[in-house]
Formats: sequence, structure tokens, C-alpha cells
Amino acid sequence: MLLPVIKRTIRQLHLRIKGPKPEDGFLATARGVIHVGANTGQERDRYWRHRLPVLWVEPIPEVFATLQRNLAGYPNQRAVQRLVTHEDGTECVFNVSSNNGQSSSILPLHEHKTVWPGVSYARTLTLRSVTLPTLLREEGADASRYDALVMDTQGSELLVLRGAEPLLGGLRYIKAEAPDFESYKGCCRLEDLDGFLGAHGFRQIFKTRFPVSAEGKNYYDVVYERTGP
Repeated sequence: MLLPVIKRTIRQLHLRIKGPKPEDGFLATARGVIHVGANTGQERDRYWRHRLPVLWVEPIPEVFATLQRNLAGYPNQRAVQRLVTHEDGTECVFNVSSNNGQSSSILPLHEHKTVWPGVSYARTLTLRSVTLPTLLREEGADASRYDALVMDTQGSELLVLRGAEPLLGGLRYIKAEAPDFESYKGCCRLEDLDGFLGAHGFRQIFKTRFPVSAEGKNYYDVVYERTGP
């Protein structure tokens, strides 16, 4: 256990030198984080710096194994291997991407292929879906520990939110990455997030744009805070 702790300490010192990302300002007042679409847990040091309990959710078996190794030495962070959508118990075809799984999705690639032509789907998995409330219940996780939801699910964010509607009243913050174009077929766009979350009492408190093509296609990191009932 000593080596992971030493590596973690080095990373934390590096993070203090670089400083926090502005889109992560909400972490200073968050109570805990559910991170759906964990990949290998790249944000683990950020969460640790704020002493937050974290529940990571990642569906790809080999990526999940790496995530578990990366969380060694982080006692307040745990990971579960599940696919979160709007339905419980549905068999889904999950597409695993060629870039170490980072662009994996239950949705087909669409304009993503023109923006990132080097990325493709390498294989598929058949996975059974679960909604976030069911996942918390089955994993024995106390929903009251977490008031922030972070999503990086490559286009299926609106499905995750629809399945999580019973939990939205207990959340204060929601952070997601969303495009303003059809990156994946039928994907959740920024305007979809604005509409759905606005109807549930959330408003944008942070948005940053990162252009991904010369044709005006953009992705956004966006954070919402619940201000209404």
C-alpha cells in the first residue's frame, strides 16, 4: 500500500502547484460526488483534495480494473462496475472505443467520426442497464452522502438524468460535458441539458467552451446548481 500512497502524494503536490480548475469550484461546497462514466478515475486527486466521498461508476471490465488499482490509497472513494441509463434490467449494446475506451458509448458514432477520424469502435459488449436509484440501493450506498452528480457518458447524459429523477431533489450540483452538435447519433446536447435541468430547478453556474472543429462544432463543460424545488 505504500507505493500508491507515495504516488498519490506526488500527484497532489503537482495539483497544488497547478491550482484547481475553475469548473470545479463547486467541489468546495459539495458534500460528496457520484461520478458516472469514471474511466480510470482521472479526477480522483481533485476529489481527494476536497475530502469528498466518491462513488465511481464504470461499465468496461478492463477499464474498471484499472480504476480500482488507481483508487488504492483513497479510502473514501469506491467504484462499481455498472452501466447507468434510464431503465433497469435492459440489455444494451455498449460500444467500446479504440482510444482506451474514452469515447465508448451506447450510442452510435455520428459527427464524432468527422471531428476525430482516428477514433472508432473496436468491439461491443452486451451489458444490463440500471438506473441510479436502483444502483445506490443495490450497492448499499447512502444517497444523502452525495449532493453532486458528475457525468461523462458520451451522449447518454439525458438518459442517466431521466433514470435519476427521484434523486434530483437531493442533488445540489450537476456537472456534465455536452456538445452543440450531434457527436453521437441522438446524443444529449447542451440545449437538452439546459431544458431538462431547468425544468427541475437547476440553472447554469459555469460553462466553458472548447472548440473541436473549424466548422464551429464545440463541446462544453457545464455545471448546474439547483436553485428551485
